[in-house]
Amino acid sequence: MDYYGIGFSNIRLPNDSKSYIYKYNSNVNTFPEEVFLHEFLHSLERNAKEYGYERPELHDYEKYGYKNERLIGQKTWYTDYMNKNIKVQSEKIGLPEEIYTLKPAKNSNFKYSYQMEEEFKQPENIIEEIKEIIDNLIKKLKGQKN
Repeated sequence: MDYYGIGFSNIRLPNDSKSYIYKYNSNVNTFPEEVFLHEFLHSLERNAKEYGYERPELHDYEKYGYKNERLIGQKTWYTDYMNKNIKVQSEKIGLPEEIYTLKPAKNSNFKYSYQMEEEFKQPENIIEEIKEIIDNLIKKLKGQKN
């Protein structure tokens, strides 16, 4: 989550024949959206900390009696974490409701933003999808000849 004090998350998705990013496979991934949700919650967790809100650490799910379940991963933990529904003695803890309406507390969070390079552009119509498939095949064929 934190890279040299910059504070950002980077999720890189492979784009090759071994890619399982759009397929559900219980042997490989639980619910595929989990990694995105996890990193997003780290951003909210950091914002809450910078604003001075008390909240549990995102990775402390076992400390509060939650576990990583086979088919749903940490979905129960994330749901309770986001809804401030983690039971601790006579109170419930989690992310404060206000955090969903606040911008990052530090102006420096915006200093390192940049526009994504063209190579990360996703196809927006069927023609662009077909072109991407053909381009990937050509790259793969060129790689096999070398």
